[in-house]
Amino acid sequence: MGVIYSDYSRARIGWFFGLSGWQLTTVALSFLPIAWAMQQAAWTSVALFTLLWAFIVLVTVTPVRGRSAVGWVFASLSFAVGGLAGWTRFRSKASTGEADSLEEPDLPGVLQGVRIHDGPPRGATSSRAAIIQDHRCRTWALTASVIHPGIGLAELDQRERLGAGLGELIDLAARTELVDAVVFLVRTVPEDGAERDQWIARHRRATGPLASRQVNDELQANLTRASVRTEAFVTVVVPEGRLAREAKESGGGLDGRARVLYSLADELEAQLRGGMGMTSVAWLTSPELALACRTGFAPGDRAGIIDALAGRDTNPTADTTTTSQGNPGINAGINADVPWAMAGPSGADPAVRHYSHDAWNSISSTVKLPVRGAAMGALAPALTPTAPGERRSFMVCYPILTASVANRQSATSEWAADIGDELRHRAKVKKRAKASDESEKVRRLDAKLARGNSLTRPYAVVTVTVPKTARVSAFGRDLDASVRRAGFAPLRLDLAQDVAFAASTVPLGVSLTRRAD
Repeated sequence: MGVIYSDYSRARIGWFFGLSGWQLTTVALSFLPIAWAMQQAAWTSVALFTLLWAFIVLVTVTPVRGRSAVGWVFASLSFAVGGLAGWTRFRSKASTGEADSLEEPDLPGVLQGVRIHDGPPRGATSSRAAIIQDHRCRTWALTASVIHPGIGLAELDQRERLGAGLGELIDLAARTELVDAVVFLVRTVPEDGAERDQWIARHRRATGPLASRQVNDELQANLTRASVRTEAFVTVVVPEGRLAREAKESGGGLDGRARVLYSLADELEAQLRGGMGMTSVAWLTSPELALACRTGFAPGDRAGIIDALAGRDTNPTADTTTTSQGNPGINAGINADVPWAMAGPSGADPAVRHYSHDAWNSISSTVKLPVRGAAMGALAPALTPTAPGERRSFMVCYPILTASVANRQSATSEWAADIGDELRHRAKVKKRAKASDESEKVRRLDAKLARGNSLTRPYAVVTVTVPKTARVSAFGRDLDASVRRAGFAPLRLDLAQDVAFAASTVPLGVSLTRRAD
């Protein structure tokens, strides 16, 4: 049996019988007309105002699929207005012949404010890591491609060490007082067989036995259909407000910010390799990040890009030159890099329950943690494709609260739990076991913060991507079934499918909780 983690609680606990502050204010203000009518002895008005008050309480208090009725109305109106005005529809400049600069990112939705900079040379190879700047949220980020051996065959003590390593990584990020969030993203992609095709082309002899060639071809066809390939990324996000102060001491400007981000990357990389057991951590350059972004929107493009890379590297007449990123390259007349102007989709249209991009459709759902706890590795079924051509991706984000904010929110939650318990006691309302467990977890939180632990509010999003020739709704139901089979509860992110897709599939540090400035 794996390690079970259940020491988490709700972000906010309503202190008045579970109601939050704005809900209690709305209920109280809407009751004032009833009190006024009772004072005037207008009993007909009392009855009418009571019906209106009951309706207001119903739409304010009762949640519907994670949102209140008021929230659904506001979100639906915003989505409808954006669709009618054409704000949500995206067409790339390259598809309309209006692309001026190939180095300028042209991405849809919440990614429109993203700009990519080449950092200064670092390390023995003098590689330039890609610096991700999000003008919309005023953040900076670095993304690394990581390889982990997995925990499927790990023993119980090893899983405990890996779980402790994740906690130490979050505590380390909090102690830097710079990192705002650490994002882990995993994509389970159907195997396209590109690398094996190249291997066969290099090693197959024209004079070889016919039976051997036939066996290799059958193995290639069968293994490609039955295999999947896993891509994993880690993104470190730092807000501009925290980074600017440190960057001044490092020279200021882009180079100063890059030096601070590089130091954070080296610090966190040591924990990724040590405590979390990563076998490889490679911070992506701009071309590598563009490739990851393009294959996120169009999984089928990877095979052609791999063939272009192989053709460029194996051309015997190529001359070694220097690329625009300052790295050694090959000038063979074969352009294997993905320009940022073409790293996104040629067209994208968000719908209510799915997201359409190029020749693909995607459905995203958030994952709700179970009350009884979550086992390490339990989400493996959610990442396992159920049909050929299906791509699954999963993102878990750890937003890190500063020490002052964590202590203040812990004190507020503990005060709310105490007030709620006292109100139940005075009203002689029996305290349920669920409410009792939540109160005890909140009270234990203060002791953990005092011992130096950090406070985070993680959330996860899982996405399925299929060609438009397939019924995306059926794959969405299969995705929800896989999440439930793993022991979790899925919640479809209706009216926000484009943001959920960008956060869970494209490794650019998009957050569902961070507000745009």
